[in-house]
Amino acid sequence: MLRADPLPRAVRLLLLARVVNQLGAFSLPFLTALICAGQHASLTTAGLVSAAFGLATIPSRLAGGRLADRIGRRTTILLGLCGCAVSQLAIAACRSLAWTVAAAVLLGLAFELYEPPSQAIIGESVPERQRVRAFSLLSAALAAGGMGAGLLAALLGRWDLRWLFVVDAATCLSCALLVRLALPRDRPAPAGADRGDTAVRPLRDRALLTVLATGTAYALINQQTVMTLPLALARRDLPAADAGLLFTATAATTVLAQPLIRLAWTNRLTTPAALALAHLLLAAGLSGYTLARTLPALLVSAAVWSLGDLLIMGRVYALVTDLAPPGGSGRYLAVFGTSWGVAATLAPVLGTQLLARAGTTTLWSTMAALCLGLAALHLKVTPQSPGPRAVAHEVRRRAASDAA
Repeated sequence: MLRADPLPRAVRLLLLARVVNQLGAFSLPFLTALICAGQHASLTTAGLVSAAFGLATIPSRLAGGRLADRIGRRTTILLGLCGCAVSQLAIAACRSLAWTVAAAVLLGLAFELYEPPSQAIIGESVPERQRVRAFSLLSAALAAGGMGAGLLAALLGRWDLRWLFVVDAATCLSCALLVRLALPRDRPAPAGADRGDTAVRPLRDRALLTVLATGTAYALINQQTVMTLPLALARRDLPAADAGLLFTATAATTVLAQPLIRLAWTNRLTTPAALALAHLLLAAGLSGYTLARTLPALLVSAAVWSLGDLLIMGRVYALVTDLAPPGGSGRYLAVFGTSWGVAATLAPVLGTQLLARAGTTTLWSTMAALCLGLAALHLKVTPQSPGPRAVAHEVRRRAASDAA
Protein backbone atom coordinates (compact mmCIF):
# COMPACT_ATOMS: atom_id res chain seq x y z
CA MET A 1 0.00 0.00 0.00
CA LEU A 2 1.32 3.44 -0.91
CA ARG A 3 2.04 5.90 1.89
CA ALA A 4 -0.55 8.67 1.90
CA ASP A 5 0.71 12.24 2.23
CA PRO A 6 -1.51 14.48 4.37
CA LEU A 7 -4.05 16.51 2.49
CA PRO A 8 -3.89 20.33 2.68
CA ARG A 9 -5.67 21.92 5.63
CA ALA A 10 -8.23 23.67 3.41
CA VAL A 11 -9.25 20.33 1.86
CA ARG A 12 -9.56 18.60 5.24
CA LEU A 13 -11.71 21.41 6.62
CA LEU A 14 -13.86 21.42 3.49
CA LEU A 15 -14.43 17.67 3.86
CA LEU A 16 -15.48 18.21 7.49
CA ALA A 17 -17.89 20.96 6.43
CA ARG A 18 -19.45 18.68 3.82
CA VAL A 19 -19.96 15.97 6.45
CA VAL A 20 -21.89 18.49 8.57
CA ASN A 21 -23.95 19.52 5.56
CA GLN A 22 -24.65 15.91 4.58
CA LEU A 23 -25.97 15.12 8.07
CA GLY A 24 -29.04 17.11 7.12
CA ALA A 25 -29.33 15.88 3.54
CA PHE A 26 -32.34 13.70 4.21
CA SER A 27 -35.18 16.06 3.34
CA LEU A 28 -35.35 15.65 -0.45
CA PRO A 29 -36.52 12.01 -0.49
CA PHE A 30 -39.45 13.18 1.64
CA LEU A 31 -40.43 16.09 -0.59
CA THR A 32 -43.08 14.07 -2.44
CA ALA A 33 -44.40 12.69 0.86
CA LEU A 34 -44.69 16.21 2.29
CA ILE A 35 -46.54 17.47 -0.79
CA CYS A 36 -48.96 14.54 -0.69
CA ALA A 37 -49.58 14.67 3.05
CA GLY A 38 -49.30 18.39 3.72
CA GLN A 39 -50.82 19.78 0.52
CA HIS A 40 -53.14 16.82 -0.26
CA ALA A 41 -51.72 16.60 -3.77
CA SER A 42 -51.79 13.49 -5.95
CA LEU A 43 -48.77 11.26 -6.39
CA THR A 44 -48.51 12.40 -10.02
CA THR A 45 -48.40 16.05 -8.96
CA ALA A 46 -45.77 15.31 -6.34
CA GLY A 47 -43.68 13.51 -8.95
CA LEU A 48 -43.89 16.49 -11.31
CA VAL A 49 -42.72 18.81 -8.54
CA SER A 50 -39.72 16.53 -7.92
CA ALA A 51 -38.97 16.54 -11.65
CA ALA A 52 -39.13 20.35 -11.66
CA PHE A 53 -36.59 20.37 -8.83
CA GLY A 54 -34.34 18.04 -10.85
CA LEU A 55 -34.54 20.27 -13.92
CA ALA A 56 -33.65 23.32 -11.84
CA THR A 57 -30.43 21.68 -10.65
CA ILE A 58 -29.02 21.69 -14.19
CA PRO A 59 -28.72 25.50 -14.56
CA SER A 60 -27.71 25.56 -10.89
CA ARG A 61 -24.62 23.41 -11.66
CA LEU A 62 -23.68 25.54 -14.64
CA ALA A 63 -24.11 28.77 -12.68
CA GLY A 64 -22.05 27.32 -9.82
CA GLY A 65 -19.16 26.61 -12.16
CA ARG A 66 -19.25 30.04 -13.78
CA LEU A 67 -19.57 31.86 -10.45
CA ALA A 68 -16.75 29.79 -8.97
CA ASP A 69 -14.40 30.93 -11.74
CA ARG A 70 -15.73 34.51 -11.74
CA ILE A 71 -16.34 35.60 -8.14
CA GLY A 72 -14.42 32.90 -6.27
CA ARG A 73 -14.83 29.47 -4.74
CA ARG A 74 -15.66 30.39 -1.16
CA THR A 75 -18.15 33.09 -2.09
CA THR A 76 -20.04 30.73 -4.42
CA ILE A 77 -20.16 27.97 -1.78
CA LEU A 78 -21.58 30.41 0.78
CA LEU A 79 -24.14 31.70 -1.73
CA GLY A 80 -25.33 28.17 -2.53
CA LEU A 81 -25.55 26.99 1.09
CA CYS A 82 -27.44 30.07 2.24
CA GLY A 83 -29.79 29.80 -0.75
CA CYS A 84 -30.52 26.18 0.14
CA ALA A 85 -31.23 27.10 3.76
CA VAL A 86 -33.68 29.85 2.80
CA SER A 87 -35.47 27.57 0.31
CA GLN A 88 -35.79 24.70 2.79
CA LEU A 89 -37.17 26.99 5.47
CA ALA A 90 -39.67 28.25 2.89
CA ILE A 91 -40.76 24.68 2.07
CA ALA A 92 -41.27 23.99 5.78
CA ALA A 93 -43.33 27.16 6.20
CA CYS A 94 -45.48 26.92 3.03
CA ARG A 95 -49.13 25.98 3.45
CA SER A 96 -50.20 26.14 -0.20
CA LEU A 97 -49.18 23.92 -3.10
CA ALA A 98 -48.23 26.86 -5.35
CA TRP A 99 -45.80 28.32 -2.83
CA THR A 100 -44.36 24.87 -2.11
CA VAL A 101 -43.69 24.36 -5.82
CA ALA A 102 -42.00 27.78 -6.03
CA ALA A 103 -39.84 26.99 -3.02
CA ALA A 104 -38.89 23.57 -4.46
CA VAL A 105 -37.77 25.14 -7.74
CA LEU A 106 -35.84 27.82 -5.82
CA LEU A 107 -34.15 25.02 -3.87
CA GLY A 108 -33.18 23.33 -7.14
CA LEU A 109 -31.66 26.57 -8.44
CA ALA A 110 -29.51 26.88 -5.30
CA PHE A 111 -28.91 23.18 -4.67
CA GLU A 112 -25.91 22.61 -6.95
CA LEU A 113 -24.21 26.00 -6.70
CA TYR A 114 -21.70 24.80 -4.11
CA GLU A 115 -20.72 21.53 -5.81
CA PRO A 116 -18.44 22.86 -8.62
CA PRO A 117 -16.46 25.22 -6.33
CA SER A 118 -16.11 22.50 -3.67
CA GLN A 119 -14.76 20.08 -6.25
CA ALA A 120 -12.55 22.78 -7.79
CA ILE A 121 -10.98 23.56 -4.41
CA ILE A 122 -10.15 19.89 -3.91
CA GLY A 123 -8.84 19.43 -7.43
CA GLU A 124 -6.67 22.55 -7.38
CA SER A 125 -5.36 22.22 -3.81
CA VAL A 126 -3.73 18.80 -4.13
CA PRO A 127 -1.02 17.50 -6.48
CA GLU A 128 -2.14 15.50 -9.49
CA ARG A 129 -1.02 12.22 -7.86
CA GLN A 130 -3.38 12.84 -4.90
CA ARG A 131 -6.51 13.88 -6.79
CA VAL A 132 -8.06 10.42 -7.04
CA ARG A 133 -7.60 9.90 -3.30
CA ALA A 134 -8.93 13.38 -2.46
CA PHE A 135 -12.11 12.95 -4.52
CA SER A 136 -12.58 9.46 -3.09
CA LEU A 137 -12.38 10.95 0.40
CA LEU A 138 -15.03 13.50 -0.60
CA SER A 139 -17.27 10.58 -1.59
CA ALA A 140 -16.51 8.88 1.75
CA ALA A 141 -17.24 12.08 3.69
CA LEU A 142 -20.63 12.41 2.02
CA ALA A 143 -21.33 8.73 2.71
CA ALA A 144 -20.39 9.10 6.38
CA GLY A 145 -22.69 12.09 6.73
CA GLY A 146 -25.39 10.18 4.90
CA MET A 147 -25.35 7.38 7.47
CA GLY A 148 -26.04 9.87 10.23
CA ALA A 149 -28.66 11.57 8.08
CA GLY A 150 -30.67 8.35 7.86
CA LEU A 151 -30.84 8.07 11.64
CA LEU A 152 -31.92 11.70 12.03
CA ALA A 153 -34.55 11.26 9.32
CA ALA A 154 -35.99 8.22 11.07
CA LEU A 155 -36.24 10.20 14.31
CA LEU A 156 -37.62 13.50 12.99
CA GLY A 157 -39.84 11.98 10.31
CA ARG A 158 -42.00 10.33 12.98
CA TRP A 159 -42.66 13.74 14.48
CA ASP A 160 -43.35 16.06 11.54
CA LEU A 161 -41.93 15.95 8.01
CA ARG A 162 -41.52 19.72 8.00
CA TRP A 163 -38.85 19.48 10.67
CA LEU A 164 -36.69 17.52 8.21
CA PHE A 165 -36.39 20.66 6.09
CA VAL A 166 -35.77 22.86 9.13
CA VAL A 167 -32.88 20.70 10.33
CA ASP A 168 -31.52 20.42 6.77
CA ALA A 169 -31.50 24.23 6.60
CA ALA A 170 -29.65 24.36 9.93
CA THR A 171 -26.93 22.03 8.66
CA CYS A 172 -26.55 24.16 5.53
CA LEU A 173 -26.00 27.25 7.67
CA SER A 174 -23.58 25.36 9.94
CA CYS A 175 -21.62 24.21 6.89
CA ALA A 176 -21.59 27.79 5.59
CA LEU A 177 -20.18 29.01 8.90
CA LEU A 178 -17.41 26.40 8.80
CA VAL A 179 -16.55 27.33 5.22
CA ARG A 180 -16.55 31.04 6.09
CA LEU A 181 -14.17 30.50 9.01
CA ALA A 182 -11.97 27.75 7.57
CA LEU A 183 -11.37 28.55 3.92
CA PRO A 184 -9.14 31.42 2.84
CA ARG A 185 -10.78 34.50 1.40
CA ASP A 186 -11.20 34.56 -2.36
CA ARG A 187 -8.47 36.54 -4.01
CA PRO A 188 -9.78 38.99 -6.62
CA ALA A 189 -8.49 38.53 -10.15
CA PRO A 190 -5.84 41.05 -11.26
CA ALA A 191 -7.12 44.09 -13.11
CA GLY A 192 -7.91 43.23 -16.70
CA ALA A 193 -7.73 39.49 -16.06
CA ASP A 194 -10.58 37.36 -17.36
CA ARG A 195 -9.74 34.16 -15.42
CA GLY A 196 -8.91 32.42 -18.65
CA ASP A 197 -12.35 32.84 -20.20
CA THR A 198 -11.00 32.77 -23.75
CA ALA A 199 -9.58 29.27 -23.14
CA VAL A 200 -12.46 27.90 -21.03
CA ARG A 201 -14.98 26.49 -23.47
CA PRO A 202 -16.01 23.16 -21.98
CA LEU A 203 -18.79 22.48 -24.50
CA ARG A 204 -16.21 22.57 -27.31
CA ASP A 205 -13.90 20.08 -25.60
CA ARG A 206 -14.49 16.68 -27.19
CA ALA A 207 -12.70 14.85 -24.40
CA LEU A 208 -14.96 16.41 -21.78
CA LEU A 209 -18.10 15.72 -23.84
CA THR A 210 -17.06 12.05 -24.07
CA VAL A 211 -16.69 11.86 -20.29
CA LEU A 212 -20.02 13.70 -19.91
CA ALA A 213 -21.83 11.17 -22.13
CA THR A 214 -20.55 8.11 -20.27
CA GLY A 215 -21.03 9.90 -16.94
CA THR A 216 -24.68 10.62 -17.73
CA ALA A 217 -25.29 6.97 -18.58
CA TYR A 218 -23.67 5.97 -15.28
CA ALA A 219 -25.74 8.53 -13.34
CA LEU A 220 -28.97 7.17 -14.84
CA ILE A 221 -28.02 3.67 -13.69
CA ASN A 222 -26.90 4.92 -10.29
CA GLN A 223 -30.21 6.67 -9.67
CA GLN A 224 -32.11 3.43 -10.20
CA THR A 225 -30.39 2.03 -7.11
CA VAL A 226 -31.72 5.00 -5.15
CA MET A 227 -35.11 5.96 -6.58
CA THR A 228 -36.42 2.63 -7.89
CA LEU A 229 -34.92 0.23 -5.34
CA PRO A 230 -37.71 0.56 -2.71
CA LEU A 231 -40.35 -0.13 -5.37
CA ALA A 232 -38.36 -3.10 -6.70
CA LEU A 233 -38.12 -4.61 -3.22
CA ALA A 234 -41.87 -4.27 -2.72
CA ARG A 235 -42.49 -6.04 -6.05
CA ARG A 236 -40.62 -9.04 -4.63
CA ASP A 237 -42.65 -9.02 -1.42
CA LEU A 238 -39.76 -7.63 0.59
CA PRO A 239 -40.20 -4.60 2.88
CA ALA A 240 -39.54 -1.37 1.00
CA ALA A 241 -37.93 -0.07 4.19
CA ASP A 242 -35.10 -2.58 3.64
CA ALA A 243 -33.82 -0.12 1.05
CA GLY A 244 -32.60 1.96 3.98
CA LEU A 245 -30.43 -0.92 5.14
CA LEU A 246 -29.03 -1.31 1.62
CA PHE A 247 -28.26 2.42 1.48
CA THR A 248 -26.46 2.13 4.81
CA ALA A 249 -24.45 -0.87 3.56
CA THR A 250 -23.45 1.10 0.48
CA ALA A 251 -22.36 4.12 2.53
CA ALA A 252 -20.45 1.96 5.04
CA THR A 253 -18.59 0.17 2.23
CA THR A 254 -17.63 3.50 0.66
CA VAL A 255 -16.11 4.61 3.96
CA LEU A 256 -14.42 1.35 4.96
CA ALA A 257 -13.01 0.56 1.51
CA GLN A 258 -11.01 3.80 1.21
CA PRO A 259 -7.66 1.97 1.71
CA LEU A 260 -8.26 0.22 -1.64
CA ILE A 261 -7.61 3.55 -3.37
CA ARG A 262 -4.04 3.57 -2.03
CA LEU A 263 -3.11 0.04 -3.16
CA ALA A 264 -0.20 0.00 -5.58
CA TRP A 265 -1.98 -2.05 -8.26
CA THR A 266 -4.99 0.28 -8.13
CA ASN A 267 -2.78 3.30 -8.73
CA ARG A 268 -1.07 1.58 -11.67
CA LEU A 269 -4.37 1.25 -13.54
CA THR A 270 -4.95 3.77 -16.29
CA THR A 271 -8.12 5.84 -16.00
CA PRO A 272 -9.96 3.93 -18.81
CA ALA A 273 -8.97 0.58 -17.25
CA ALA A 274 -10.02 1.68 -13.75
CA LEU A 275 -13.40 2.89 -15.01
CA ALA A 276 -13.91 -0.33 -16.97
CA LEU A 277 -13.16 -2.38 -13.85
CA ALA A 278 -15.51 -0.21 -11.83
CA HIS A 279 -18.37 -0.84 -14.24
CA LEU A 280 -17.72 -4.58 -14.13
CA LEU A 281 -18.17 -4.38 -10.35
CA LEU A 282 -21.38 -2.38 -10.88
CA ALA A 283 -22.64 -5.06 -13.24
CA ALA A 284 -21.84 -7.76 -10.68
CA GLY A 285 -23.73 -5.90 -7.96
CA LEU A 286 -26.76 -5.32 -10.18
CA SER A 287 -26.72 -8.98 -11.24
CA GLY A 288 -26.88 -9.77 -7.53
CA TYR A 289 -30.00 -7.61 -7.27
CA THR A 290 -31.45 -9.63 -10.14
CA LEU A 291 -30.85 -12.99 -8.45
CA ALA A 292 -31.11 -12.17 -4.74
CA ARG A 293 -34.23 -13.16 -2.84
CA THR A 294 -33.05 -12.55 0.74
CA LEU A 295 -31.79 -9.48 2.61
CA PRO A 296 -28.24 -10.88 3.25
CA ALA A 297 -27.78 -11.55 -0.46
CA LEU A 298 -28.99 -8.05 -1.28
CA LEU A 299 -26.56 -6.57 1.26
CA VAL A 300 -23.64 -8.37 -0.39
CA SER A 301 -24.77 -7.09 -3.79
CA ALA A 302 -25.00 -3.54 -2.43
CA ALA A 303 -21.44 -3.79 -1.08
CA VAL A 304 -20.11 -5.00 -4.46
CA TRP A 305 -21.96 -2.19 -6.23
CA SER A 306 -20.48 0.41 -3.89
CA LEU A 307 -16.92 -0.80 -4.60
CA GLY A 308 -17.47 0.04 -8.26
CA ASP A 309 -19.00 3.37 -7.31
CA LEU A 310 -15.95 4.15 -5.15
CA LEU A 311 -13.56 3.58 -8.06
CA ILE A 312 -15.64 5.76 -10.37
CA MET A 313 -16.10 8.80 -8.15
CA GLY A 314 -12.41 9.32 -7.45
CA ARG A 315 -11.20 8.69 -10.99
CA VAL A 316 -13.78 10.57 -12.99
CA TYR A 317 -13.62 13.85 -11.04
CA ALA A 318 -9.82 13.74 -11.10
CA LEU A 319 -9.98 13.22 -14.87
CA VAL A 320 -12.31 16.18 -15.42
CA THR A 321 -10.06 18.38 -13.27
CA ASP A 322 -7.05 17.29 -15.32
CA LEU A 323 -8.85 18.08 -18.58
CA ALA A 324 -9.68 21.65 -17.50
CA PRO A 325 -7.37 24.51 -18.51
CA PRO A 326 -5.96 26.80 -15.79
CA GLY A 327 -8.73 28.78 -14.12
CA GLY A 328 -11.46 26.68 -15.72
CA SER A 329 -11.89 23.68 -13.44
CA GLY A 330 -15.06 25.13 -11.92
CA ARG A 331 -16.84 25.28 -15.27
CA TYR A 332 -15.52 21.92 -16.44
CA LEU A 333 -16.73 20.24 -13.25
CA ALA A 334 -20.05 22.07 -13.55
CA VAL A 335 -20.67 20.85 -17.10
CA PHE A 336 -19.81 17.32 -16.08
CA GLY A 337 -22.05 17.62 -13.02
CA THR A 338 -25.12 18.29 -15.17
CA SER A 339 -25.15 14.53 -15.74
CA TRP A 340 -26.69 14.18 -12.28
CA GLY A 341 -29.39 16.74 -13.05
CA VAL A 342 -30.32 14.86 -16.23
CA ALA A 343 -30.38 11.60 -14.27
CA ALA A 344 -32.49 13.08 -11.46
CA THR A 345 -35.05 14.19 -14.07
CA LEU A 346 -35.18 11.08 -16.26
CA ALA A 347 -34.38 8.22 -13.87
CA PRO A 348 -37.73 8.19 -11.99
CA VAL A 349 -39.66 8.03 -15.26
CA LEU A 350 -37.45 5.44 -16.97
CA GLY A 351 -37.10 3.25 -13.89
CA THR A 352 -40.76 3.16 -12.93
CA GLN A 353 -41.87 2.48 -16.50
CA LEU A 354 -39.38 -0.36 -16.92
CA LEU A 355 -40.39 -1.81 -13.57
CA ALA A 356 -44.13 -1.57 -14.30
CA ARG A 357 -43.95 -2.97 -17.83
CA ALA A 358 -41.22 -5.60 -17.52
CA GLY A 359 -40.67 -6.35 -13.83
CA THR A 360 -37.80 -6.40 -11.36
CA THR A 361 -35.64 -9.00 -13.09
CA THR A 362 -35.68 -7.10 -16.37
CA LEU A 363 -34.97 -3.80 -14.61
CA TRP A 364 -31.77 -4.97 -12.93
CA SER A 365 -30.69 -7.16 -15.85
CA THR A 366 -30.98 -4.18 -18.20
CA MET A 367 -28.96 -1.99 -15.84
CA ALA A 368 -26.27 -4.69 -15.51
CA ALA A 369 -26.07 -5.05 -19.30
CA LEU A 370 -25.68 -1.28 -19.65
CA CYS A 371 -22.79 -1.40 -17.17
CA LEU A 372 -21.08 -4.09 -19.24
CA GLY A 373 -21.50 -1.93 -22.33
CA LEU A 374 -20.04 1.08 -20.53
CA ALA A 375 -17.06 -1.00 -19.35
CA ALA A 376 -16.21 -1.83 -22.96
CA LEU A 377 -16.87 1.75 -24.07
CA HIS A 378 -14.50 3.23 -21.48
CA LEU A 379 -11.61 1.17 -22.87
CA LYS A 380 -12.24 2.63 -26.34
CA VAL A 381 -13.28 6.27 -25.85
CA THR A 382 -12.34 7.52 -22.38
CA PRO A 383 -9.30 9.84 -22.54
CA GLN A 384 -6.25 9.47 -20.35
CA SER A 385 -5.54 12.16 -17.78
CA PRO A 386 -3.50 14.62 -19.86
CA GLY A 387 -1.29 15.86 -17.01
CA PRO A 388 -0.30 19.48 -16.34
CA ARG A 389 2.12 19.87 -19.27
CA ALA A 390 -0.35 18.56 -21.81
CA VAL A 391 -3.07 20.81 -20.41
CA ALA A 392 -0.85 23.88 -20.63
CA HIS A 393 0.11 22.97 -24.19
CA GLU A 394 -3.57 22.54 -25.11
CA VAL A 395 -4.44 25.95 -23.61
CA ARG A 396 -1.72 27.63 -25.67
CA ARG A 397 -2.90 25.81 -28.80
CA ARG A 398 -6.52 26.91 -28.26
CA ALA A 399 -5.49 30.51 -27.58
CA ALA A 400 -3.44 30.60 -30.78
CA SER A 401 -6.33 29.07 -32.73
CA ASP A 402 -8.81 31.62 -31.34
CA ALA A 403 -6.45 34.49 -32.15
CA ALA A 404 -6.15 33.26 -35.74
